[in-house]
Amino acid sequence: MSLLEQLTADMKTAMKAKDKVTLGVVRMVKASVSNEQIKLGHDLTADEELAVLSREMKQRVEEMESYQAADRADLAEEIQGQIAVLKSYMPAQMSEEEVIAVVKETITEVGATSKADLGKVMGALMPKVKGKADGKLVNQTVQDLLG
Repeated sequence: MSLLEQLTADMKTAMKAKDKVTLGVVRMVKASVSNEQIKLGHDLTADEELAVLSREMKQRVEEMESYQAADRADLAEEIQGQIAVLKSYMPAQMSEEEVIAVVKETITEVGATSKADLGKVMGALMPKVKGKADGKLVNQTVQDLLG
């Protein structure tokens, strides 16, 4: 079942259950997926679907952080509910230990020795962890291990 079909089924379920949070998130993600499909002119591959989901997740996380910085706990809590719904469509996230293991392996693969090799390591690493790990965590881990 494609992501679009899954979203349609979940949208119907949320409507019947009168779950406004889930319904709102599913509608937004479905619109984003449909727009991406129209923009590219073909059905989305799994990687393209993941990119759309990752973009939606990143927007929600940034929005939540800005609400927290503005001391708006009520709005931040609402966004956390949306993030929880989005996480159900994302692949399982790697643990910090798994990220460290993959980073160490990649550093060895590319022969990196200093922070000057950061770009080389990140270029080889990101395709391996795309959608499975937070980019900030990956970047920080690389910097820690190279420095």
